[in-house]
Amino acid sequence: MSRKVEIDQFVQISGIGSDPQSDSNYIRARGRGEVAVGNAFPGAFIVRPAVMTGPDDAFLTTIVRLIRLLPVYPLFGDGGTRLQPVYVADVAEAVSRLIDGRSHKGSPIFEFGGPRIYTYKELLREIARQLDTHVKLMPVPFAVWNALAGVAELLPAAPITRNQIDLMRQDNVAAIDAPGLKELDIEPRDIDEVIRVIEQRRGVGSRSSPP
Repeated sequence: MSRKVEIDQFVQISGIGSDPQSDSNYIRARGRGEVAVGNAFPGAFIVRPAVMTGPDDAFLTTIVRLIRLLPVYPLFGDGGTRLQPVYVADVAEAVSRLIDGRSHKGSPIFEFGGPRIYTYKELLREIARQLDTHVKLMPVPFAVWNALAGVAELLPAAPITRNQIDLMRQDNVAAIDAPGLKELDIEPRDIDEVIRVIEQRRGVGSRSSPP
């Protein structure tokens, strides 16, 4: 359809770790999507964001809510998976600049990550610090998560899926040699700004002053 209407520029939003040969159906589908776009639009940009954050997102907003709610927070495995959360507004600005033609010459694949890399365990502790609270962490094997997700997927609105478990098994960090936000002159924002907005929407406010 895009070719029929003669689209001048095509940007595919994929994700870090996409792999057409992956054992995970979800990750493999994303990788095959990249291949399909590359074949159909040789000049297309492939954008691979790390896990994206923003007000009302399904990642950071959920963690903030659960840290305030749960006496013990379950980890994915031992919590050692590395993550580089990126603010969704920074990704949107980057895509806009790509469409406008403000990109460097070189690879058509961009990987966007935030300013800091955390292990999952470190991320939870940093979020708790931002909330001025304490979090008690409990390791949970991935096999247990898979079993729980398999049952949860039978529900109308599954709180967790096996696709999400697959994503948490591997690091979600931008490749050092891949062009990213820096090449588009964007200074990425860390999670504190998003947490501040989430808390303000809850009517709680945060320890940090408004931007």
